[in-house]
Amino acid sequence: MRLALIISVCIILSFVKVEAAELKSIPLHGSPRALPPITFFDEGGRSLSLEAWRGKVVLLNIWATWCGPCRAEMPTLDRLQGRLGGDRFQVVALSIDRAGAGVVRKFFDEIGIDHLRIAIDPSMKSARGLKVFGLPGTVLVGPEGTELGRFIGPAEWDTPDMVSFLETVIAKTQGKGLKP
Repeated sequence: MRLALIISVCIILSFVKVEAAELKSIPLHGSPRALPPITFFDEGGRSLSLEAWRGKVVLLNIWATWCGPCRAEMPTLDRLQGRLGGDRFQVVALSIDRAGAGVVRKFFDEIGIDHLRIAIDPSMKSARGLKVFGLPGTVLVGPEGTELGRFIGPAEWDTPDMVSFLETVIAKTQGKGLKP
């Protein structure tokens, strides 16, 4: 039922011009929240989990190629990864496309995505496990693997305000406990 709701909302939004939120920051929780373990795959079919990025701040974006607002925000996520990605920060764009990594690779190639790696969960179990019931859905994960905050809906992820916010979160969480 929830899966049908996610797909229905994304299909409807695909036909409606949805403006990306002028988000200056991600709404943070009062304290970090535990995340369930999730698994997904890279482009080559190798199993991954958020543990692969332990020690980094991760912007986990759950999306699909059939979701219009998701497609529109993907270049901003790519530019954000190009700017901040490295030893302390990673954008993980997790596709829930049932058609597999090939459809994601085709989309990435068509729009010139250079900095993001393909991550895919065709079972959609990760979205359900994280209780992300709308697309795109973004979860900010701290270096300890806990959820710091989340945002549901499209956004421009590479604006100066957002970059500044994320740089602050990175600085406050790196080696200084869990609280941003």
